Amino acid sequence: MIGASLAGMAAVQSIRASGHDGPIVVVDPAGSLPHDRPPLTKQVLAGQWPLERAAQPAAARLDELDLDLRLGVAATGLDADRRSVSLSDGSELEASALVLATGSHARTLPTGSGHGGPGGGDGSAALPSGAFTLRTGADCVALLERLEAEPARVVVIGAGFIGGEVAATCAGRGLAVSMLEAAPVPLQRVLPGGVGGFVTELHRRNGVDVRLGVSIEALNLNGDGSVRGVALGDGSNLEAEVVVIGVGAAPTVDWLADSGLTLLEAHRGGGILCDETLLAHPGVVAAGDVAAWPNPHFGGELMRVEHWENAVDAGTHAGRRALAELGGRDASAGGDAAEATVGAFSSVPWFWSDQFDSKIQMVGRCGPDDEPVVVAGDLTGDRFVVLFRRGDLCTAALGLNRPRQVMQARMRMAESLDWDGVAALF
Repeated sequence: MIGASLAGMAAVQSIRASGHDGPIVVVDPAGSLPHDRPPLTKQVLAGQWPLERAAQPAAARLDELDLDLRLGVAATGLDADRRSVSLSDGSELEASALVLATGSHARTLPTGSGHGGPGGGDGSAALPSGAFTLRTGADCVALLERLEAEPARVVVIGAGFIGGEVAATCAGRGLAVSMLEAAPVPLQRVLPGGVGGFVTELHRRNGVDVRLGVSIEALNLNGDGSVRGVALGDGSNLEAEVVVIGVGAAPTVDWLADSGLTLLEAHRGGGILCDETLLAHPGVVAAGDVAAWPNPHFGGELMRVEHWENAVDAGTHAGRRALAELGGRDASAGGDAAEATVGAFSSVPWFWSDQFDSKIQMVGRCGPDDEPVVVAGDLTGDRFVVLFRRGDLCTAALGLNRPRQVMQARMRMAESLDWDGVAALF
């Protein structure tokens, strides 16, 4: 098991639940079990929870899972044909089956957009003091320490879901916050038709200075190398003691460059190309943020999904698929190979985001040309549902403060994406 975050540990639990009692090695570069991410940008960053309360679900079951847990050790290379993994401590592991669940890492600013070093956009270079990304528990603790010092202003770069949650939490702490977005509307990559404009209004109503269509030329630094603000593309400067970079995440797959696996280019979404069962290579399965697979529920559309629910579901499926690679003898409690057959991973993506006192929920995956249709409420209000249409299909449903109706749409879309069937709910 390469990766001990949500998908990897879901795979571990799936394997044990299927009756397999053989050795399982889990490798992760973090020095402790990675935390559950949703609370990091909200309850932990707000100071409402201690970090320990954000432990991922598997943390309480480590003893019974009986793992060879190797934390603080990174995978540095893979020979897929041999199912052999090279590790940062100089050792090498050979496995009967592998699950790759290395997740994603936070993007930073491109090399040309900064002090010459938030680093190429891949999160590989150290950020200056006062500049942060938020992906791990350690990231959250470091940022929280700065926020507790009550900085005069916090700048959040990026108005996606992570950026929006961080901005909302900082504003909720009584801090002055500016949220900067390069696109003319938030969430433009996720929501077609300008639907993401509701995020702008939500934040402005709560006192956040939202600036759209702005580019970042550089992080301005003090003489000691710490952040003092942001230089914008129009020549102006925005002073800030804290800058949070929330411009998305990239799948952690660089270590697989010569592995024999097929890695997708960034413009195709990145990640490890898998078949519909999440198999990337004989004996090698991928799950969570790194896995790109043809989703049967969407007609075989190639998807890579970074959401919490997908990590759990895909990890669970990947665990069963890995056992099937062992011959199926352990993939069911009874050990019957015929019962151990693992089918396609068919999924309807689902996620939520809590910002201020509002709950944003989305089901499905819409494309840039899908038609948004408001079926409940109004986009200018504080409660609505939007469906996204592609011919006879409902590809996605977005709700603001309409949890019951979104959940109804989710259940209907799990049965069928037929437009009439979903639209009939409203």
